[in-house]
Amino acid sequence: MIRYILPLALFMGLAALLWQPLGRAPSALPSPLVNQPVPAFTLATLPDDPPATAATTPNTSFSPAQLHGRVWMLNVWASWCAACRDEHPLLVDLSRSRQLPIVGLNYQDDPLRGQAWLRQHGNPYQVTAQDVDGRAGMELGVYGVPETFVIDKQGRIRLRHAGPITPQVLQQSLLPLIAELERG
Repeated sequence: MIRYILPLALFMGLAALLWQPLGRAPSALPSPLVNQPVPAFTLATLPDDPPATAATTPNTSFSPAQLHGRVWMLNVWASWCAACRDEHPLLVDLSRSRQLPIVGLNYQDDPLRGQAWLRQHGNPYQVTAQDVDGRAGMELGVYGVPETFVIDKQGRIRLRHAGPITPQVLQQSLLPLIAELERG
């Protein structure tokens, strides 16, 4: 009888340990970069219109240093991300209603699919950086898409939200923080 109880007890203990993190909301995952400078990176930008050929792709780039002195948001998204589609109308409305720069980070995505997705759903981004290999996302500590970061005028990450932005998150977390940072 004991030989059955011991394996059962071990299994139950292991199951309890593995189950605990599953109950956590993704947005509750801590980020060591909060109150730290945005990692320095320079990425090619996603052109607004598809190029006729790869040779005609404009050679423009984005670096977080370009927005130093302004409060801004960085939204990590991908055309293959279903949750990104859920939050996207809020981002479009936010970009129309506020003078807040929103930068898109097209994460591990095909640039042509990203362009097509923005044409279909609307483009809330002042600029969209291409993170095809995911290195910038790794530097930011991205767990998955979508994720949104609020960056202050000094270039420090002040908030990281993992998961889609909801009207509640927008009204209770993002907009009050943005207003506070813009005043200060």
